[in-house]
Amino acid sequence: MKAQSIQASTQVTSTPLRPQSATQRILADLFAAGGIHLNGQRPWDIRIKDNRFYTRVFAQGTLGLGESYMEGWWDCEALDEMCFRAIRSQLTDHVRLNLRTIIAAGKALLFNLQNYSRARLVAKQHYDLGNDFFAAMLGPTMQYSCGYFQGTDDLTTAQTAKMDLICRKLGLKPGLSMLDIGCGWGGLAKHAAENYGCRVVGVTISEEQKTFAENLCRGLPVEIRLQDYRDVNEPFDRIVSVGMMEHVGPKNYRSFMQVARRCLAEGDLFLCHTIGDSVSSFRPDPWISRYIFPNSLLPSLTQVARAAEGQFVVEDVHSFGACYDRTLLAWEQNFQQAWPRLKDRYGERFQRMWRYYLLGCAGAFRARHIQLFQCLFSAGGVIGGYVAPR
Repeated sequence: MKAQSIQASTQVTSTPLRPQSATQRILADLFAAGGIHLNGQRPWDIRIKDNRFYTRVFAQGTLGLGESYMEGWWDCEALDEMCFRAIRSQLTDHVRLNLRTIIAAGKALLFNLQNYSRARLVAKQHYDLGNDFFAAMLGPTMQYSCGYFQGTDDLTTAQTAKMDLICRKLGLKPGLSMLDIGCGWGGLAKHAAENYGCRVVGVTISEEQKTFAENLCRGLPVEIRLQDYRDVNEPFDRIVSVGMMEHVGPKNYRSFMQVARRCLAEGDLFLCHTIGDSVSSFRPDPWISRYIFPNSLLPSLTQVARAAEGQFVVEDVHSFGACYDRTLLAWEQNFQQAWPRLKDRYGERFQRMWRYYLLGCAGAFRARHIQLFQCLFSAGGVIGGYVAPR
């Protein structure tokens, strides 16, 4: 897919208006360090519609930036490219921490924000938004994770390639059983059962996902359960987790790995597909945590490996986060195309929130600020070694 972002060009010029107040000048200089002009003419420049933007962003940082966009206080044609430039220039490192962000980080350190009761909040706020909405955005595969864009520009082909890559890495074949932790809308379970002949048990804490997945997998050897992953305690030949560890939380990484290990025999395989941070952190993104994924936190590769230590042998690590940029652009395109039939239900503020989420994350992946890892583990090690397919 051709990216909708607009790259820098020496032929494009911008003549921004000079801000008047000290706060305006400080913010203008910060954004200018990333090649972004306030009230400039280029597609990635920010056009201010409400001067309250300046004090909001100055006081609240990235949370204020996102909220003021939702309120319509500013616009940007190439929002993904603006975010890419801001992140790549490390602009956020120069924005002071505010009390709300500090409190959020403190809560993540002191409390288990992903315990049994709190874990269900993300299902209610996000995954239960509506199956019609997600079907319109995600397309026929219903894959809410990174596609594998190898030799294709088509989202559906890339998502099918991702599912097939997972199945091949796990060595699925008829007669094997697989546990899908955080099975989403059942797309991977369906693909594995139909194409590899294995029996699948999928667990989710979203009632909407369970209903959709059961209908999608009807007639196949697939069981979908409304169940917390911590309650699973039975043997499987293979385990997969796609886009789930982002919701597990640092205080539960170790127990997450222990659950997977107790369900596998020696030599069996576990594939963990997760968005990852470049550094280990206990500080959630304040805007994402408030509006998109409550209590979410991206694990670093170090945190994943440390949680698996003593439980599993690492057989393979595969990073292809650049594909997430293209995936998010495709989702945003689908979302905009479907918006005329969704707008009466969700409203303009939701549209702006969702556009900011999808294109902001695309910019973050493009800047290599966040990553996508597929980590393949074995219980006790594969005798003779393991060579992962690509």
